[in-house]
Amino acid sequence: MNTIARAIDALNEGFGRLIAPLLAVITLIVIYDIAARFFIGRPSDWAFDVTKMLFGAHFMLMAAYGLRHHAHVEVDVLKRLLSRKKQTVLEILGYLIFFVPFAWMLLTFGWAFFERSYSRGETTYGMMSIPVYPVKGVIVVAAVLLLLQAVAIVIRACGELRKGNAA
Repeated sequence: MNTIARAIDALNEGFGRLIAPLLAVITLIVIYDIAARFFIGRPSDWAFDVTKMLFGAHFMLMAAYGLRHHAHVEVDVLKRLLSRKKQTVLEILGYLIFFVPFAWMLLTFGWAFFERSYSRGETTYGMMSIPVYPVKGVIVVAAVLLLLQAVAIVIRACGELRKGNAA
């Protein structure tokens, strides 16, 4: 089971490291657009839409990486008063009762959202008609990565409980 958790961690680590430089691309596009506005007197027709979509994709695709590194907000005011075993049980229950159903809904509704956009050939409303469905497809990929990371966390927590019972 730990092998599965490590494989999921490696997947999300690699994916996070692959997607992280997208911020540099977004920054370069914004700089280009500012320079065009300053020197030519007119921004590009595409930069705003592209940066908005790339930032949304970056945010969604980095969610599982953030979860893997515990970079999320956690209110542990009451949790820290519990024993380590009870904290672990609470973590497992929290993931199984709240997080997994949320990620599953994100996946199912995200798929319908993507599918509808793809079937209609949805594009942006600007001068440039940029396809929107790839960014909506990112929701599905992000949901899958989040679900996998939740599985890894629950596997590790169950292992910790087993270790605690054996001791």
